[in-house]
Amino acid sequence: MDCGQPSLESAATDPRASGPCVIAPVRAVLRLRRRVWLLRKRRLLQLGSGSDTGTGALRPGCGSGALRGELDQPKFFTFDGPAELSSRTLRKRRRRSRVVLYPEASRKYRPRAERRSRAQRCLLLLAAIVGFQVLNAIENLDDNAQRYDLDGLEKVLQRAVFGQPAAVGRIVALLRDYLATHVHSRPLLLALHGPSGVGKSHVGRLLAHHFRAVLEDSALVLQYHSRHHCPQPRAAQDCREDLARRVAEVVAQAEAEEKTPLLVVDEVELLPPALLDELDGFMQPQRSHHFHNAIYVLLSGTGGAEITRFVLQNASRAQPLRPDRVRGAQAAAEESEEELHSSLRELLAREHPLWQAAAIVPFLLLDKQDVVNCFRDEMAGEGFFPEQARAELLASQLSYYRVAGREFAITGCKQVVAKVNLL
Repeated sequence: MDCGQPSLESAATDPRASGPCVIAPVRAVLRLRRRVWLLRKRRLLQLGSGSDTGTGALRPGCGSGALRGELDQPKFFTFDGPAELSSRTLRKRRRRSRVVLYPEASRKYRPRAERRSRAQRCLLLLAAIVGFQVLNAIENLDDNAQRYDLDGLEKVLQRAVFGQPAAVGRIVALLRDYLATHVHSRPLLLALHGPSGVGKSHVGRLLAHHFRAVLEDSALVLQYHSRHHCPQPRAAQDCREDLARRVAEVVAQAEAEEKTPLLVVDEVELLPPALLDELDGFMQPQRSHHFHNAIYVLLSGTGGAEITRFVLQNASRAQPLRPDRVRGAQAAAEESEEELHSSLRELLAREHPLWQAAAIVPFLLLDKQDVVNCFRDEMAGEGFFPEQARAELLASQLSYYRVAGREFAITGCKQVVAKVNLL
Protein backbone atom coordinates (compact mmCIF):
# COMPACT_ATOMS: atom_id res chain seq x y z
CA MET A 1 0.00 0.00 0.00
CA ASP A 2 3.08 2.16 -0.10
CA CYS A 3 2.48 4.85 -2.69
CA GLY A 4 5.59 6.88 -2.06
CA GLN A 5 5.94 10.54 -1.19
CA PRO A 6 3.74 12.70 -3.47
CA SER A 7 5.18 15.94 -4.60
CA LEU A 8 3.70 19.25 -3.74
CA GLU A 9 3.07 20.03 -7.33
CA SER A 10 1.11 16.84 -8.02
CA ALA A 11 -0.92 17.27 -4.88
CA ALA A 12 -1.74 20.80 -5.84
CA THR A 13 -2.61 20.03 -9.45
CA ASP A 14 -4.42 16.65 -8.84
CA PRO A 15 -6.20 16.23 -5.52
CA ARG A 16 -7.33 12.65 -6.33
CA ALA A 17 -3.76 11.43 -6.34
CA SER A 18 -3.49 11.74 -2.49
CA GLY A 19 -6.75 9.87 -1.71
CA PRO A 20 -5.54 6.21 -1.76
CA CYS A 21 -2.39 7.05 0.20
CA VAL A 22 -4.41 8.53 3.06
CA ILE A 23 -7.23 5.89 3.26
CA ALA A 24 -4.90 2.86 3.34
CA PRO A 25 -3.26 3.67 6.72
CA VAL A 26 -6.65 4.47 8.26
CA ARG A 27 -7.98 1.07 7.22
CA ALA A 28 -4.93 -0.63 8.67
CA VAL A 29 -5.43 1.09 12.01
CA LEU A 30 -9.09 0.07 12.10
CA ARG A 31 -8.20 -3.55 11.36
CA LEU A 32 -5.64 -3.56 14.18
CA ARG A 33 -8.12 -2.08 16.67
CA ARG A 34 -10.72 -4.61 15.64
CA ARG A 35 -8.27 -7.47 16.14
CA VAL A 36 -7.36 -6.15 19.63
CA TRP A 37 -11.01 -5.86 20.52
CA LEU A 38 -11.68 -9.44 19.46
CA LEU A 39 -8.74 -10.73 21.53
CA ARG A 40 -9.94 -8.83 24.61
CA LYS A 41 -13.49 -10.10 24.21
CA ARG A 42 -12.32 -13.69 23.79
CA ARG A 43 -10.16 -13.44 26.92
CA LEU A 44 -13.03 -11.99 28.99
CA LEU A 45 -15.36 -14.78 27.84
CA GLN A 46 -12.83 -17.42 28.90
CA LEU A 47 -12.41 -15.83 32.33
CA GLY A 48 -16.17 -15.34 32.95
CA SER A 49 -17.72 -18.62 31.81
CA GLY A 50 -14.67 -20.88 31.87
CA SER A 51 -15.66 -22.39 28.51
CA ASP A 52 -13.75 -22.02 25.31
CA THR A 53 -16.22 -20.11 23.12
CA GLY A 54 -13.83 -17.85 21.27
CA THR A 55 -14.26 -18.28 17.56
CA GLY A 56 -12.76 -15.00 16.47
CA ALA A 57 -16.06 -13.87 14.97
CA LEU A 58 -18.19 -10.95 15.94
CA ARG A 59 -21.68 -11.27 17.31
CA PRO A 60 -24.32 -10.96 14.71
CA GLY A 61 -25.76 -7.53 14.44
CA CYS A 62 -22.63 -5.77 15.66
CA GLY A 63 -21.94 -2.84 13.42
CA SER A 64 -19.34 -0.18 13.41
CA GLY A 65 -21.42 1.93 15.84
CA ALA A 66 -21.65 -0.89 18.40
CA LEU A 67 -17.99 -1.67 17.91
CA ARG A 68 -17.05 1.96 18.42
CA GLY A 69 -19.27 2.19 21.57
CA GLU A 70 -17.68 -0.88 23.20
CA LEU A 71 -14.22 0.22 22.22
CA ASP A 72 -14.79 3.59 23.88
CA GLN A 73 -15.47 1.85 27.28
CA PRO A 74 -12.38 1.69 29.57
CA LYS A 75 -10.62 -1.68 29.44
CA PHE A 76 -7.63 -3.02 31.37
CA PHE A 77 -5.08 -4.82 29.35
CA THR A 78 -2.44 -7.21 30.69
CA PHE A 79 0.26 -9.18 28.92
CA ASP A 80 -0.69 -12.45 30.67
CA GLY A 81 -2.17 -15.18 28.59
CA PRO A 82 -5.51 -16.93 29.30
CA ALA A 83 -3.84 -20.00 30.80
CA GLU A 84 -1.89 -17.93 33.33
CA LEU A 85 -5.01 -16.00 34.39
CA SER A 86 -7.05 -19.16 34.84
CA SER A 87 -4.29 -20.74 36.96
CA ARG A 88 -4.18 -17.66 39.21
CA THR A 89 -7.91 -17.75 39.82
CA LEU A 90 -7.75 -21.45 40.65
CA ARG A 91 -4.95 -20.84 43.10
CA LYS A 92 -6.94 -18.14 44.85
CA ARG A 93 -9.96 -20.40 45.13
CA ARG A 94 -7.86 -23.20 46.62
CA ARG A 95 -6.50 -20.86 49.25
CA ARG A 96 -9.98 -19.74 50.27
CA SER A 97 -11.38 -23.26 50.75
CA ARG A 98 -8.94 -24.94 53.10
CA VAL A 99 -9.80 -28.61 53.03
CA VAL A 100 -7.66 -30.92 55.15
CA LEU A 101 -6.91 -34.11 53.24
CA TYR A 102 -5.56 -37.05 55.27
CA PRO A 103 -3.66 -39.95 53.75
CA GLU A 104 -5.69 -43.14 53.74
CA ALA A 105 -2.88 -45.30 55.12
CA SER A 106 -2.13 -43.07 58.17
CA ARG A 107 -4.09 -42.37 61.37
CA LYS A 108 -6.21 -39.27 61.52
CA TYR A 109 -5.62 -36.82 64.38
CA ARG A 110 -7.64 -33.81 65.33
CA PRO A 111 -5.82 -30.49 65.47
CA ARG A 112 -4.10 -29.84 68.77
CA ALA A 113 -6.06 -26.66 69.43
CA GLU A 114 -9.36 -28.55 69.19
CA ARG A 115 -8.19 -31.53 71.24
CA ARG A 116 -7.09 -29.48 74.27
CA SER A 117 -9.45 -26.62 74.89
CA ARG A 118 -8.77 -23.93 77.47
CA ALA A 119 -12.43 -23.82 78.42
CA GLN A 120 -12.30 -27.49 79.43
CA ARG A 121 -9.31 -26.82 81.66
CA CYS A 122 -11.08 -23.89 83.30
CA LEU A 123 -14.13 -26.07 83.89
CA LEU A 124 -12.04 -28.75 85.58
CA LEU A 125 -10.36 -26.12 87.74
CA LEU A 126 -13.73 -24.70 88.76
CA ALA A 127 -15.02 -28.16 89.69
CA ALA A 128 -11.94 -28.77 91.82
CA ILE A 129 -12.39 -25.44 93.63
CA VAL A 130 -16.07 -26.14 94.34
CA GLY A 131 -15.26 -29.61 95.67
CA PHE A 132 -12.57 -28.20 97.93
CA GLN A 133 -14.98 -25.59 99.29
CA VAL A 134 -17.61 -28.25 99.99
CA LEU A 135 -15.12 -30.41 101.88
CA ASN A 136 -13.92 -27.39 103.81
CA ALA A 137 -17.51 -26.49 104.74
CA ILE A 138 -18.15 -30.03 105.99
CA GLU A 139 -15.03 -29.90 108.13
CA ASN A 140 -16.09 -26.52 109.51
CA LEU A 141 -19.47 -27.97 110.43
CA ASP A 142 -17.79 -30.70 112.43
CA ASP A 143 -15.42 -28.21 114.07
CA ASN A 144 -18.27 -25.89 115.07
CA ALA A 145 -20.26 -28.73 116.65
CA GLN A 146 -17.21 -30.11 118.44
CA ARG A 147 -16.61 -26.75 120.08
CA TYR A 148 -19.72 -27.20 122.26
CA ASP A 149 -19.00 -30.84 123.27
CA LEU A 150 -22.56 -32.05 122.78
CA ASP A 151 -21.56 -35.66 123.42
CA GLY A 152 -20.41 -34.69 126.90
CA LEU A 153 -23.60 -32.71 127.44
CA GLU A 154 -25.72 -35.69 126.50
CA LYS A 155 -23.89 -37.92 128.98
CA VAL A 156 -24.32 -35.36 131.74
CA LEU A 157 -28.05 -35.00 131.10
CA GLN A 158 -28.62 -38.75 130.95
CA ARG A 159 -26.77 -39.24 134.24
CA ALA A 160 -28.26 -36.31 136.16
CA VAL A 161 -31.84 -36.13 134.84
CA PHE A 162 -34.09 -39.00 135.94
CA GLY A 163 -37.18 -40.27 134.16
CA GLN A 164 -36.88 -38.04 131.03
CA PRO A 165 -35.01 -39.99 128.34
CA ALA A 166 -37.24 -38.75 125.50
CA ALA A 167 -36.90 -35.11 126.55
CA VAL A 168 -33.11 -35.37 126.88
CA GLY A 169 -32.77 -36.99 123.47
CA ARG A 170 -34.92 -34.32 121.81
CA ILE A 171 -32.97 -31.46 123.45
CA VAL A 172 -29.61 -32.85 122.35
CA ALA A 173 -30.88 -33.52 118.81
CA LEU A 174 -32.15 -29.94 118.45
CA LEU A 175 -28.86 -28.55 119.74
CA ARG A 176 -26.87 -30.69 117.30
CA ASP A 177 -28.86 -29.47 114.33
CA TYR A 178 -28.63 -25.83 115.34
CA LEU A 179 -24.97 -25.73 116.39
CA ALA A 180 -23.79 -27.42 113.19
CA THR A 181 -23.29 -23.90 111.73
CA HIS A 182 -22.59 -20.51 113.24
CA VAL A 183 -24.71 -18.32 110.94
CA HIS A 184 -28.49 -18.80 111.18
CA SER A 185 -31.62 -17.15 109.84
CA ARG A 186 -33.50 -17.44 113.14
CA PRO A 187 -32.71 -18.32 116.76
CA LEU A 188 -33.39 -21.65 118.43
CA LEU A 189 -36.27 -21.47 120.90
CA LEU A 190 -36.61 -24.46 123.24
CA ALA A 191 -39.78 -24.58 125.32
CA LEU A 192 -39.58 -27.06 128.23
CA HIS A 193 -43.06 -27.64 129.64
CA GLY A 194 -44.26 -29.92 132.39
CA PRO A 195 -45.70 -30.10 135.90
CA SER A 196 -43.73 -29.07 138.97
CA GLY A 197 -40.75 -31.14 140.08
CA VAL A 198 -40.08 -33.09 136.84
CA GLY A 199 -36.62 -31.57 136.19
CA LYS A 200 -37.14 -28.50 133.96
CA SER A 201 -35.17 -26.08 136.15
CA HIS A 202 -32.54 -28.76 136.77
CA VAL A 203 -32.00 -29.13 133.01
CA GLY A 204 -31.76 -25.36 132.66
CA ARG A 205 -29.02 -25.21 135.29
CA LEU A 206 -27.10 -28.07 133.66
CA LEU A 207 -27.27 -26.37 130.26
CA ALA A 208 -26.04 -23.09 131.69
CA HIS A 209 -23.18 -24.79 133.52
CA HIS A 210 -22.12 -26.71 130.40
CA PHE A 211 -22.17 -23.67 128.10
CA ARG A 212 -20.20 -21.59 130.57
CA ALA A 213 -17.51 -24.27 130.52
CA VAL A 214 -17.31 -24.75 126.74
CA LEU A 215 -17.62 -21.05 125.84
CA GLU A 216 -15.01 -20.10 128.46
CA ASP A 217 -16.95 -16.93 129.20
CA SER A 218 -19.74 -16.70 131.74
CA ALA A 219 -20.96 -13.45 130.19
CA LEU A 220 -22.28 -15.38 127.17
CA VAL A 221 -24.80 -17.27 129.36
CA LEU A 222 -27.80 -15.39 130.75
CA GLN A 223 -30.09 -16.90 133.39
CA TYR A 224 -33.22 -14.85 133.93
CA HIS A 225 -35.59 -15.74 136.81
CA SER A 226 -38.93 -14.03 136.72
CA ARG A 227 -39.35 -13.89 140.52
CA HIS A 228 -35.87 -12.52 141.07
CA HIS A 229 -35.35 -10.12 138.14
CA CYS A 230 -38.96 -8.98 137.78
CA PRO A 231 -40.78 -9.24 141.13
CA GLN A 232 -44.42 -8.35 141.43
CA PRO A 233 -44.17 -4.69 142.61
CA ARG A 234 -41.79 -3.74 139.79
CA ALA A 235 -43.30 -2.13 136.69
CA ALA A 236 -43.59 -4.33 133.64
CA GLN A 237 -42.08 -1.70 131.37
CA ASP A 238 -38.95 -1.45 133.50
CA CYS A 239 -38.60 -5.22 133.42
CA ARG A 240 -38.98 -5.18 129.65
CA GLU A 241 -36.26 -2.57 129.18
CA ASP A 242 -33.95 -4.43 131.56
CA LEU A 243 -34.47 -7.73 129.73
CA ALA A 244 -33.88 -6.09 126.34
CA ARG A 245 -30.65 -4.51 127.56
CA ARG A 246 -29.35 -7.77 129.03
CA VAL A 247 -30.10 -9.78 125.91
CA ALA A 248 -28.61 -7.13 123.59
CA GLU A 249 -25.35 -7.10 125.55
CA VAL A 250 -25.04 -10.89 125.51
CA VAL A 251 -25.74 -11.35 121.79
CA ALA A 252 -23.46 -8.44 120.83
CA GLN A 253 -20.53 -9.91 122.75
CA ALA A 254 -21.21 -13.37 121.33
CA GLU A 255 -21.23 -11.98 117.79
CA ALA A 256 -17.88 -10.30 118.38
CA GLU A 257 -16.41 -13.60 119.60
CA GLU A 258 -18.20 -15.67 116.92
CA LYS A 259 -19.93 -17.88 119.47
CA THR A 260 -23.53 -18.91 120.16
CA PRO A 261 -24.85 -17.65 123.50
CA LEU A 262 -27.39 -19.33 125.78
CA LEU A 263 -30.31 -17.53 127.44
CA VAL A 264 -32.38 -19.41 130.01
CA VAL A 265 -35.64 -17.90 131.27
CA ASP A 266 -37.23 -19.74 134.21
CA GLU A 267 -40.89 -19.62 135.30
CA VAL A 268 -42.08 -18.00 132.09
CA GLU A 269 -45.70 -18.47 133.16
CA LEU A 270 -45.15 -15.71 135.76
CA LEU A 271 -43.83 -13.14 133.28
CA PRO A 272 -46.11 -10.20 132.39
CA PRO A 273 -47.36 -9.98 128.80
CA ALA A 274 -44.96 -7.12 128.05
CA LEU A 275 -41.94 -9.37 128.62
CA LEU A 276 -43.46 -12.10 126.47
CA ASP A 277 -43.88 -9.53 123.69
CA GLU A 278 -40.22 -8.58 124.08
CA LEU A 279 -39.15 -12.22 123.83
CA ASP A 280 -41.33 -12.62 120.77
CA GLY A 281 -39.61 -9.61 119.22
CA PHE A 282 -36.24 -11.37 119.52
CA MET A 283 -37.55 -14.12 117.23
CA GLN A 284 -38.65 -11.82 114.41
CA PRO A 285 -36.60 -11.96 111.17
CA GLN A 286 -36.35 -8.15 110.89
CA ARG A 287 -34.17 -8.00 113.99
CA SER A 288 -30.41 -7.68 113.63
CA HIS A 289 -28.58 -10.82 112.52
CA HIS A 290 -26.72 -11.28 115.82
CA PHE A 291 -30.07 -11.84 117.57
CA HIS A 292 -30.58 -14.88 115.30
CA ASN A 293 -27.41 -16.64 116.48
CA ALA A 294 -28.64 -17.46 119.96
CA ILE A 295 -30.33 -20.26 121.91
CA TYR A 296 -33.33 -19.38 124.08
CA VAL A 297 -34.52 -21.93 126.66
CA LEU A 298 -37.88 -21.13 128.21
CA LEU A 299 -38.96 -23.11 131.29
CA SER A 300 -42.67 -23.04 131.98
CA GLY A 301 -45.31 -24.96 133.89
CA THR A 302 -47.97 -24.10 131.32
CA GLY A 303 -49.51 -27.27 129.98
CA GLY A 304 -48.67 -29.28 133.10
CA ALA A 305 -52.29 -30.40 133.49
CA GLU A 306 -52.38 -31.67 129.89
CA ILE A 307 -49.16 -33.64 130.41
CA THR A 308 -50.41 -35.12 133.70
CA ARG A 309 -53.64 -36.24 132.05
CA PHE A 310 -51.72 -37.78 129.16
CA VAL A 311 -49.41 -39.77 131.46
CA LEU A 312 -52.24 -41.10 133.61
CA GLN A 313 -54.29 -42.15 130.60
CA ASN A 314 -51.37 -43.98 129.00
CA ALA A 315 -49.90 -45.48 132.16
CA SER A 316 -50.90 -49.03 131.18
CA ARG A 317 -48.88 -48.85 127.91
CA ALA A 318 -45.60 -48.54 129.80
CA GLN A 319 -46.00 -51.95 131.47
CA PRO A 320 -43.93 -54.91 130.14
CA LEU A 321 -45.54 -56.62 127.14
CA ARG A 322 -44.99 -59.85 125.26
CA PRO A 323 -42.50 -59.72 122.34
CA ASP A 324 -45.24 -60.09 119.73
CA ARG A 325 -47.01 -56.97 121.04
CA VAL A 326 -44.01 -54.67 121.48
CA ARG A 327 -44.10 -53.27 117.94
CA GLY A 328 -47.78 -52.39 118.13
CA ALA A 329 -47.31 -50.77 121.52
CA GLN A 330 -44.44 -48.64 120.20
CA ALA A 331 -46.52 -47.41 117.27
CA ALA A 332 -49.38 -46.54 119.61
CA ALA A 333 -46.97 -44.69 121.93
CA GLU A 334 -45.63 -42.61 119.01
CA GLU A 335 -49.14 -41.68 117.96
CA SER A 336 -50.04 -40.66 121.50
CA GLU A 337 -46.88 -38.51 121.77
CA GLU A 338 -47.79 -36.72 118.54
CA GLU A 339 -51.25 -36.06 119.94
CA LEU A 340 -49.65 -34.64 123.10
CA HIS A 341 -47.41 -32.29 121.07
CA SER A 342 -50.32 -31.07 118.96
CA SER A 343 -52.55 -30.46 122.01
CA LEU A 344 -49.75 -28.56 123.79
CA ARG A 345 -49.09 -26.42 120.73
CA GLU A 346 -52.76 -25.50 120.42
CA LEU A 347 -52.94 -24.65 124.12
CA LEU A 348 -49.78 -22.52 124.07
CA ALA A 349 -50.76 -20.74 120.84
CA ARG A 350 -53.87 -19.45 122.63
CA GLU A 351 -51.70 -18.14 125.46
CA HIS A 352 -49.25 -16.07 123.36
CA PRO A 353 -47.89 -15.99 119.78
CA LEU A 354 -44.38 -16.55 121.17
CA TRP A 355 -44.97 -20.30 121.46
CA GLN A 356 -45.75 -20.75 117.76
CA ALA A 357 -42.06 -20.57 116.85
CA ALA A 358 -40.90 -22.74 119.77
CA ALA A 359 -39.71 -26.35 119.73
CA ILE A 360 -41.86 -27.83 122.50
CA VAL A 361 -40.26 -30.47 124.73
CA PRO A 362 -42.73 -32.01 127.24
CA PHE A 363 -41.47 -33.35 130.59
CA LEU A 364 -43.55 -36.28 131.85
CA LEU A 365 -44.42 -37.33 135.41
CA LEU A 366 -41.82 -39.22 137.45
CA ASP A 367 -42.64 -42.63 138.86
CA LYS A 368 -41.60 -43.79 142.31
CA GLN A 369 -38.32 -45.38 141.17
CA ASP A 370 -37.24 -42.07 139.64
CA VAL A 371 -37.97 -40.32 142.94
CA VAL A 372 -35.83 -42.90 144.77
CA ASN A 373 -32.96 -42.15 142.39
CA CYS A 374 -33.39 -38.45 143.10
CA PHE A 375 -33.06 -39.13 146.83
CA ARG A 376 -29.92 -41.21 146.37
CA ASP A 377 -28.27 -38.58 144.17
CA GLU A 378 -29.08 -35.79 146.64
CA MET A 379 -27.89 -37.83 149.60
CA ALA A 380 -24.56 -38.51 147.86
CA GLY A 381 -24.21 -34.81 147.07
CA GLU A 382 -24.81 -33.83 150.69
CA GLY A 383 -22.26 -36.30 152.02
CA PHE A 384 -24.61 -39.09 153.11
CA PHE A 385 -24.26 -42.69 152.07
CA PRO A 386 -26.88 -43.31 149.32
CA GLU A 387 -28.50 -46.32 150.95
CA GLN A 388 -31.29 -47.86 148.87
CA ALA A 389 -33.56 -48.73 151.81
CA ARG A 390 -33.27 -45.29 153.33
CA ALA A 391 -33.96 -43.62 149.99
CA GLU A 392 -37.08 -45.78 149.52
CA LEU A 393 -38.25 -44.88 153.02
CA LEU A 394 -37.92 -41.17 152.24
CA ALA A 395 -39.65 -41.60 148.90
CA SER A 396 -42.63 -43.35 150.55
CA GLN A 397 -43.37 -40.16 152.49
CA LEU A 398 -44.41 -38.32 149.31
CA SER A 399 -47.79 -38.28 147.54
CA TYR A 400 -48.41 -40.28 144.35
CA TYR A 401 -50.93 -40.89 141.59
CA ARG A 402 -51.74 -44.62 141.59
CA VAL A 403 -52.91 -45.84 138.18
CA ALA A 404 -52.76 -49.38 136.71
CA GLY A 405 -50.40 -50.62 139.43
CA ARG A 406 -47.96 -47.74 138.97
CA GLU A 407 -47.16 -44.73 141.17
CA PHE A 408 -46.37 -41.26 139.83
CA ALA A 409 -45.15 -38.54 142.15
CA ILE A 410 -47.51 -35.58 142.36
CA THR A 411 -44.72 -33.10 143.16
CA GLY A 412 -41.92 -35.03 141.48
CA CYS A 413 -38.51 -34.40 143.06
CA LYS A 414 -39.51 -30.99 144.34
CA GLN A 415 -39.40 -31.98 148.02
CA VAL A 416 -36.29 -34.16 147.83
CA VAL A 417 -33.88 -31.38 148.86
CA ALA A 418 -36.00 -30.43 151.86
CA LYS A 419 -36.30 -34.05 153.01
CA VAL A 420 -32.54 -34.69 152.73
CA ASN A 421 -31.74 -31.46 154.63
CA LEU A 422 -33.73 -32.85 157.60
CA LEU A 423 -31.43 -35.86 157.93
